[in-house]
Formats: sequence, C-alpha cells, structure tokens
Amino acid sequence: MSKITGKKMNIKQLSYLKVILLSCILLISLLAGCVKQEQKSGDVEEKTPEIQLDQPSILPNWVDGEYHDYHGTLQILNDFNDKFPDLVNVFSIGESVLEWDIWCIRITNEKNNSDKYSCLIDGCIHGNEWEAGEACLYLADFLLINFDNNETVKNILNISEIYIVPLFNPDGRQVDERWNHNGIDLNRNFDVHFGRLISNNFPLGKLFGIIKIPTVRHPLRNTVSTNCGRYPFSEPETRASRNLMKSLDRYSFYVNCHTAVHIFAAQGDITYKPEFTVTNHEREITNTVMDWVNDNTEYSGIHGEDFKHNGIGSASDWVYSEFGIASFIFELLNSDYEPWYGHGRHECLVHWMKTTIPIFMYLLVNIENLHDWKTPDVQPPLPEDVPPPPIK
Repeated sequence: MSKITGKKMNIKQLSYLKVILLSCILLISLLAGCVKQEQKSGDVEEKTPEIQLDQPSILPNWVDGEYHDYHGTLQILNDFNDKFPDLVNVFSIGESVLEWDIWCIRITNEKNNSDKYSCLIDGCIHGNEWEAGEACLYLADFLLINFDNNETVKNILNISEIYIVPLFNPDGRQVDERWNHNGIDLNRNFDVHFGRLISNNFPLGKLFGIIKIPTVRHPLRNTVSTNCGRYPFSEPETRASRNLMKSLDRYSFYVNCHTAVHIFAAQGDITYKPEFTVTNHEREITNTVMDWVNDNTEYSGIHGEDFKHNGIGSASDWVYSEFGIASFIFELLNSDYEPWYGHGRHECLVHWMKTTIPIFMYLLVNIENLHDWKTPDVQPPLPEDVPPPPIK
C-alpha cells in the first residue's frame, strides 16, 4: 500500500512542477515582451530630433557703399513697418529747421503686453557722420530678421521697447554738414553745462536770424569754437529728442552714436561741477561695460574716471543729469575716417556695421541690469565672424 501511495504522490508532485514550469514560462514571455516594447519605445525617443532653443543669428544682407540718405532712411523704415507689422512702429518725433520729419522706429513684440524696459539709440546728430545713422538702421534690421528664430532676440523684444532715431539731424545729413540748417552743433544745445567758452562753445545762434556762423577759429590759441545756439534746446531737433525721452517708461540706457574717434564711453565727470559727479557704484557699473568692450571688441572702452571734461552741453551729459540712467557715447570708425572738416571716407560700411553689433547686443541683453544699476553680466550670443577682424 505504501508503495502504491508513494507512486501516486510522485505523480501529483510532477503535475505541480509542470504547472509551476508553465507559469514561469508564461511570466518570462510576458516580461520579455515588456522589455522589447520598452526597447522599441527607447528607439523612437532616440530618433526624435533635438529642439534647437537658440538658432544662430544671421546678419543683414548689406553691401559696401549703399548708404541711406533721408529718403533712403524713410524707405527702409517703411519697409520694416510693412514686413514686420507686429514688431515695428514708425513715427515722427518732430521736425527739423527745414521741416524734415525726424523719424523714430520703435521695435518690440507688440503681442506681448507686459511692462517693458525702454532704451534710446540715435545717430547722425552731426550730419556728416553717416555711419552713426547707418549703425542704427543695421541694428534694427538685425533684430527684426532674427526675431522668429533666435531666442535671445525674441527675449529682448519681449521685455524691451527699443527706440531708434537714425537721423537726428536730417538737414545736416542731406548736405553732409556737421551742424543743422541754423549752423548749430546740436550736440552742444542740451541744458547741462551749456555755452561754456572754456569748452570752446559760444551761445550765439543765427546772427540777426539770418547769418549762420557755425564755427570761429581763434588764431592765437589755434582752437575752434562751435556755435551751440542762443539758449538750451533752442533748436527744434533737440526739443524733439527731449520730448521723446521724457515720454519713455522705465528708461534704461541711452546711446548717442558718432564717428570717428574709435571709442565707447559713458558720461564723464564734470570737472567744475562736483554735484554732477557720478556715484562710485554707478561708475563701477559703467566701468564693467567698458571692460567688456575692451575685451570683446576693437573699440576702446573709456573708464569714467579717465573721461573728465569741462561740460559741453552734450546729449549724453544731459540724459544722465535728467534721468539718472547710464548714458553712452559710441564713436564708430577710427581717425582715418574723420569727417569733421570735410567729407570723411565712407567705405567698408559692412565691416563697421558688424563692429557695432556686439556692443548693442551686450547692452540689450543687460537692459534690466542697467535699469537697476546692477552688474551687466549677461553675455550675448553673437553671429559667426562677429566682431570681424580689425581693418589693417
């Protein structure tokens, strides 16, 4: 009996083993299927293209020699307005002596209604300094063509309103002269340190309302004095600029573009007026900007303590005095292109435009820091070959 019982028990045990074995095989098959499915899913993820968050920026398609006079400037501004209606607003801020409209372009993402910082960049306050105005147009072109694909530019236009006045002095630009039609140097007509003889200015205006006397040479001192107008803001061009700036919200920085001293400088200390002296903290901030310019461009960044002067009624001094913001002078080109006493060398346009982009972009990516007088430590991504090698 015991033997038969034992045999039956072995058969039962064998049946149990079969059931366990089949269960294990089924479980292994299921697990294998899951692993294979996970591998397939992994393969699909690997084939998904990586999203490019910041496409490399591109440069405007400009060619040497194609400068924009008053009519050309208006044409390119209107073209911007037609092509980028959600980014551009073109409007007149006033009229010159000869009643030419002084055009301004505001660039911002108009679909973004958040509070924004603002800045103003202008050029050609001296009518024979053409490249100063061209740099304004080039910057506008650069920002607009890169908005859709470049995250850096998109962010700039989402948080900023960039006001650009390419031809501050349209009368002078049309006849290739430094002063306006009244013979006034507009960058001496602002209401701070105005009309000082020690600064080689004389507050005369248009003699008898008829005779223009732009400059006077002192033969004994071998110096030239410039006519700064009868009184501050005597000229319609400077009044238009003043009114525009007073309308800006969250005004963050100002750049007044010139040629051809090859420097970038912040407002300097006025030697005879201690109360105008820039604070140590503000000087530290602007010196940081100058250090960046020295390290990343071919221009000389002039530290504020090295830029002392007697006061000349300039736009940059007035802006700092009036608004308490960082105010810069950008002297494009170099002395080989000096236009002061005649018609400067207007060549290598594209090269000089490329040299401006690093500085403008650095200021724009740091617009919030500059507004709050914080260290401008954001680094701008730049297009390939920008800045270009210096001209030899």
